[in-house]
Amino acid sequence: MARKIGIEVTASEGPGILHQLSGVIAAHQGDITSVEIINPRHTYFEIEFPGDSAELAAALRALPVVQQVAQVETMEKIYGKRIIIMGGGAQVGQVALGAITEADRHNIRGEHISVDTIPLVGEKPLADAVRASARLPRVKAVVLAGSLMGGEIEDAVREVRAQGLLVVSLNMAGSVPDAADLVVTDPVQAGVMTVMAVADTAKFTVGRLTRRVF
Repeated sequence: MARKIGIEVTASEGPGILHQLSGVIAAHQGDITSVEIINPRHTYFEIEFPGDSAELAAALRALPVVQQVAQVETMEKIYGKRIIIMGGGAQVGQVALGAITEADRHNIRGEHISVDTIPLVGEKPLADAVRASARLPRVKAVVLAGSLMGGEIEDAVREVRAQGLLVVSLNMAGSVPDAADLVVTDPVQAGVMTVMAVADTAKFTVGRLTRRVF
């Protein structure tokens, strides 16, 4: 049965290094689910791997370009699911207050939920941030915290929802609340409800709600 492992590799710089590393992983039936080039010499892989990870590490070390290989805990194991809160600074702070407090309650019961924030203003910066959230690893939900959002931000919300992200919006002016999965008036409660929606240790499912505005 395959399990997810983290592998950190220190190797020489130059073209084709990633190709060599991924070739060894593929030859050992490893399925790369995530890769991050930390700097030109350090690369981190998350791999679904069915065999003995020690054999894979040894095969990577055998490459002439490799100096060091270490098996590490995966980012999912350490940091878990991610929630990203974006919008006006004061609103972001209040949503974060609720989200962090609620995440702590679940994390002491075995969950791993992390909360990221980015205060932003402007239609295009917010739309770009919403779209980029779907490209970030482990992101399960986005909270839009502001007083007025619409236009291109609404389009971005619909796009990331179609890719499987949960989008929670404060009850604000503009068209974003019409596009979100869940609309919550109180920012602290918005943070709490978002964590409850992604936590495995909570009995709360957005899809079972009979209304979506609170």
